Amino acid sequence: MGKILLVEDDPQVGELVKRFLEKEGLGVDWVRSGREALDRVWEGGRPDLVVLDRGLPDREGLEVLKELRGLDPLLPVLLLTGRADEDSRVEGLLEGADDYLGKPFSLKELLARIKALLRRAGKEGRRRFGPLEVDLEGRKAYLEGEPLKLSPTEMSLLLVFAQAPGRVFSREELLERVWGPEFGGSERVVDAYVRLLRKKLKDDPLAPRFIETVVGLGYRFLGD
Repeated sequence: MGKILLVEDDPQVGELVKRFLEKEGLGVDWVRSGREALDRVWEGGRPDLVVLDRGLPDREGLEVLKELRGLDPLLPVLLLTGRADEDSRVEGLLEGADDYLGKPFSLKELLARIKALLRRAGKEGRRRFGPLEVDLEGRKAYLEGEPLKLSPTEMSLLLVFAQAPGRVFSREELLERVWGPEFGGSERVVDAYVRLLRKKLKDDPLAPRFIETVVGLGYRFLGD
């Protein structure tokens, strides 16, 4: 599914939400202040959605929301708040929040709202790895926001990696997953396509951002 930036200063709420969302298959980056949230987005690790608490220790949540909108106008933001009155809800939506959830809230309702926003943004089947975004369902990839021109085989190889970041794949396993068990080619084919994929990802094998060679074992995709 997607990668969530959770901005929540309450340690109990933050830990509870993080554990629940991760259990549901979402990647969660939890920060406790508005400054940390903006730094995360500014540094290029842009999430698929932000869950933003309105009451933060260093600045008002609506101020953070405005700055997030300046960095990325299309970034979905779900605002959390202890202010239940209608004026506060309307204010948050007018300032650019995509949805609004009052505290205390149900974790199931939070998950449902996140999924709805991800569907609207077309991000539910996407994974982000720094400057690389992989659309698992649409079989597309974007590097620094630009579409990558990958052959069907290169795309299949990238999808295998992106669905299991951190896992070491042997050449034999990659050969079977990408080319199929009936393929009669050598495992050297895998090495050739890894080189092609690295070139398009602008990935230096000596200092890899994405695909790491594990000597004697195979290849590993460096996840978040």
